Amino acid sequence: MAHTRKTRNTTSMRRTLRREAPSTIGLLADEQDFAAMRRYRTFAFDDHAVYLQQVEGLLRLLAAQGMHTTVALFDPEEYAEYCAESGLAPDAPASRSRFTAEVAAAGATVAYTGQPIDTLIPLLVSRAVRQATWEYATVLLADLGECADCGQDIGRAAFDRASHLLMRTLEAAGPGTHHLVCSTPTESEQLLAVLHTERGATGPARLESGEGAEFVTVLAVGVALESHGGLVLRTSNPGTPDRVHGWRLTRGSLVPLTAGEVFSAYCTDADTGDPVSPESGVEYCAGFDIGADAPETHH
Repeated sequence: MAHTRKTRNTTSMRRTLRREAPSTIGLLADEQDFAAMRRYRTFAFDDHAVYLQQVEGLLRLLAAQGMHTTVALFDPEEYAEYCAESGLAPDAPASRSRFTAEVAAAGATVAYTGQPIDTLIPLLVSRAVRQATWEYATVLLADLGECADCGQDIGRAAFDRASHLLMRTLEAAGPGTHHLVCSTPTESEQLLAVLHTERGATGPARLESGEGAEFVTVLAVGVALESHGGLVLRTSNPGTPDRVHGWRLTRGSLVPLTAGEVFSAYCTDADTGDPVSPESGVEYCAGFDIGADAPETHH
């Protein structure tokens, strides 16, 4: 009897520990990635729709057991490279599990909170795109090196300048729910960053640290390269129409657009150049002076 009680206690403690151990699932979000994994004998699925249903069922089961679960994108090409570099057998569940853990530790993940799989996938893809954009922009800034004249780190100076521009924009925008979009062209990429924030009647705007850092990094690329990027701000307040303001990024400064330029930019299809109907309940306004005189960067 004593042995039986000890075994039961051990099992109970292990179950308790299992509930407190987080889980991570690597998700094959599209059919092309799913098809690439079918070449492995140990990959048990042959239908993407059924696979997604099974993933969603597993997520629900883990949530019902009180476990915290995150989902990461599983990229078959990166997985094959990872196995080759690590000396792992790619056709093995243990290798896939190890790769998923590595990706989740360093990459973009979404916490499962009960959302349907059709909602989870776009969130995960968007998070992965943001992560890739931030990584690209960070490397680009780091590679700029130091100014030949003053020895200042160009990327750091541009980041400080971009941080200042963002905070001054939010200060000048006043209370409300703010949605900002920054577009910055580079030689090989069109970088895009989005930021959501709220500011009450008193106090500064509330920023999510990760999203804020991503936004500032993309803006800093435009400052450092002196590229002709842009910034759009949409502000919402209860009982009033949304206001849309815009600025042109020129030589490290945000130059206000006219109301007509803001309307044209917002009501033109970026891919075709065709006009788009303006939204009802939206006012297209000139950009305002944010008074961002310092810190300066002239690199």
